Amino acid sequence: MDGPSYLTLLLFIGACMAVATSGMYFRPGDWYQRLEKPSWQPPGWLFGPVWMILYAMIAVSGWLVWAEAGWAGAALPLAIYALQLLLNWLWSALFFGLKRIDLALAEMALLWISIVAMIVAFYPIHAGAALMMLPYLAWVSFAMLLNFTIWRLNGARGVALS
Repeated sequence: MDGPSYLTLLLFIGACMAVATSGMYFRPGDWYQRLEKPSWQPPGWLFGPVWMILYAMIAVSGWLVWAEAGWAGAALPLAIYALQLLLNWLWSALFFGLKRIDLALAEMALLWISIVAMIVAFYPIHAGAALMMLPYLAWVSFAMLLNFTIWRLNGARGVALS
């Protein structure tokens, strides 16, 4: 691997690290602790390590597509990649920042669609990169079910009005 390839990999890693800052900036806090949650919710400590692994896979996946086709050859798949990163960042801002479980749930549905679209767009370019996104899709599917359940359990109580 040459210098520009390493630099581009660092760019993809940096983009994923920037997205991860949303989860560090918008923290659960007391509001979230007071919400009713399902018994099957994973412990809080599990989310950080899972996301760290997923972000590494997201970065490598995007980089593999870039390495195979370049910016011009993978313009649409990489645009979808950028969109899913933006949507990923936005979820924490909506859920924990604005305390809007309902908006976060709708946004997560868009994130899920963007991940599916990214997998479909990546597959013809680099099948391995597309398959690397399946754990991400599975985790977001689970997180969407969790978000939905918290919304159902809390209704309007889970929406911050102040």
